[in-house]
Amino acid sequence: MITHLLTRIDLSMHSLSKGQKRIALYIEEHYDKAAFMTASKLGETVGVSESTVVRFATELGYDGYPKLQKAMQEMIRDKLTSVQRIEVTSSRIGNDDVLNSVLNQDIDKIRRTIEETSHEDFERAVEKICNADRIYIFGVRSTAAIASFLGYYFELIFDNVRVIDSTSHTTTYERIFRMTDKDVMIGISFPRYSTMAVDAMNYARSQGAHAIAITDSMVSPLVKSADSVLIARSDMASIVDSLVAPLSLINALIVATVLKKKDEVSENFRRLETVWNREGVYASGDNKEEDKEEIGKKNGK
Repeated sequence: MITHLLTRIDLSMHSLSKGQKRIALYIEEHYDKAAFMTASKLGETVGVSESTVVRFATELGYDGYPKLQKAMQEMIRDKLTSVQRIEVTSSRIGNDDVLNSVLNQDIDKIRRTIEETSHEDFERAVEKICNADRIYIFGVRSTAAIASFLGYYFELIFDNVRVIDSTSHTTTYERIFRMTDKDVMIGISFPRYSTMAVDAMNYARSQGAHAIAITDSMVSPLVKSADSVLIARSDMASIVDSLVAPLSLINALIVATVLKKKDEVSENFRRLETVWNREGVYASGDNKEEDKEEIGKKNGK
């Protein structure tokens, strides 16, 4: 198996010149942008000469810059297989503290999400969601969890929410075939992208619905059919999908809709609190003295 680009970079990092290391770090952090730059443009962006970029490609074992560029574009298109993810993660973390390494990487993803997400698209998405006849949320495989999280809270706020978490074309289209131009589709997908998510977004666009993509970059296949694009950085070189930044973005989406519909939502939650209290949905943190004594006896005190 041909060694993956990121692994080649990690293995060669110790032998790279100062300028070449700057190229390497830029590719690791902005592979989606670098993949479509000429050698001259990449050099200008990083602050090195075009010849340094060409030598960098050769140093990694590629037969010229076009082959390096192709490797970056393939990385965007196919991302990483599970085996490659393990290989790259092992190479990057090595014997370092895994906890600190992973948490710091997630902090960086949130920082980059703040920098790259369009506030204009975010506000437009909130407006469309609040005024939609129906809200469709699509998320499968690893993104099913955050789609379900978003759906849970939206169902407390709205009465018109449908969460689709099936990879079956038949089941998905049965759930969305009534979609109209008065509806909203929120498609959530990260590398490796779901083909069904792309199909669902395309269908939403064909029906005139407002399509909102929650994804990792502007080269994501969901972007083509999206009216609003919310970028949340995910780790494309990790054993597991890092969904910390996407979940933070979804939290912001929920908060923004609550604030926009504050009076209506407050009334909904007042009624819910009555039901929750009556049905004993949540356990109380305050034990009566006799309960505490009983717990003490059970613990041998």
